Amino acid sequence: MSGQPHSQKTNYNTTFIIVGPIVHSEKISPLTIIENGLIAVVKGKIVAVENTTANLEKIKEQYSITDDFVYTLGEGEFVMPGLVDTHIHAPQYPNAGLGYDKQLLDWLQIYTFPLEKKYSDLDFATKVYEAIVKKTLANGTTTATYFATIHLSSSEVLADIVARLGQRAFIGKVNMNYDTPEGYGETTEESYQNTEDFIKLLKSQDNDLVMPIITPRFALSCDMELMKKLGDLASQYDVHVQTHISENRGEVAAVAQLYPDCKNYADVYDKAKLLTKKTVLAHGVYLLDDELAVLAARGSSVSHCPNSNTSLKSGLCDVRRLINAGVKVGLGTDVSGGYSPSILDTIRNTLDVSIHISFKDENYVPLTYHEAFYLATLGGATAVALDDKIGNFKVNKDFDALIVNMMNPGPIDILQPYKTEALVQKFLYNGDDRNISKVFVAGRQVK
Repeated sequence: MSGQPHSQKTNYNTTFIIVGPIVHSEKISPLTIIENGLIAVVKGKIVAVENTTANLEKIKEQYSITDDFVYTLGEGEFVMPGLVDTHIHAPQYPNAGLGYDKQLLDWLQIYTFPLEKKYSDLDFATKVYEAIVKKTLANGTTTATYFATIHLSSSEVLADIVARLGQRAFIGKVNMNYDTPEGYGETTEESYQNTEDFIKLLKSQDNDLVMPIITPRFALSCDMELMKKLGDLASQYDVHVQTHISENRGEVAAVAQLYPDCKNYADVYDKAKLLTKKTVLAHGVYLLDDELAVLAARGSSVSHCPNSNTSLKSGLCDVRRLINAGVKVGLGTDVSGGYSPSILDTIRNTLDVSIHISFKDENYVPLTYHEAFYLATLGGATAVALDDKIGNFKVNKDFDALIVNMMNPGPIDILQPYKTEALVQKFLYNGDDRNISKVFVAGRQVK
């Protein structure tokens, strides 16, 4: 952005105007592209979005914004909403790229649980959590839905780091009281009490960017007594819920065996009152039609994690089917089931998987990049029940945004002039963190 003041001011000034190409989703498709408009932000909130610059002087005067804080985008640049990662395991980041010769249940035992045990060590937790929050911010993730571990103290460390670095995030202290690996489990009472204490702690900090989320790992590591207690906490404190569902055929079969009184996997969570309008269920590869109907009725969402589903050989999730059933869908990196912490990678994997599904059905319409962009922004915001606050550029929403510059030295050469729609496609398919010049969360520049 040209005309930029000293970086120290940029970091802390949350009132400004951005002039130039604007890209966002107002619905699932098509994208809304404004070739030369403006967005005015006052104290982190959007106060004006215009599809021309005709009212620039009037808006500057109305909000007392000087020329020093009017940023004009240059050639190859556009502004877009921040990316929403609806499912990521912060403690698993050191394992990204490891263990993909295994499938889910073996991978958990051999790679994941031994690593997660280490988070009783707060120095180790601090090192990893600092790295993953910085990495996701650098890759344009303005909102992340994090699993932590069962450890209360290191979950607090993750929340502190997220708050300091300025990301918007849900933090979940994981619950595991059933059939747990040696040295990595908790009693029902410990799990319940530590979860309640964590919720109270985050709520007492009065930072609306860092929110607690109730996190039973999945139905194979929590018994029904604990899950019902967690359902009560979700209702009592009106907080979000996250867990896994129908990721892998072996997992689905094991859940059916463990809960013979439940109609299906979704029914296990429904009986525990864990399916709410604020519930995010990761994967959903093998959901039945009856389960989709229940999720739609409850307003619960699915986090689509295509990198993980492929890497761990879980399956191909038909996102088009979920959307057609009225289920909210966002995208998740699922680090370290997925090897990349970038939602751009998830977008590409989402499009690949949808195309692969279409090979088996000539009438199937694969997802478009317009729809994948939506799922990564407004769709993700809707999935985590924050679409009233973030996800696109509407007056009164928080300004969570990326400045993308396709002219930056990086993965792709721009060798001729392109309109903004072409630059967006190139970013989605070819871009990486080097093309993300600036990241804003609630108007604060965090990259």
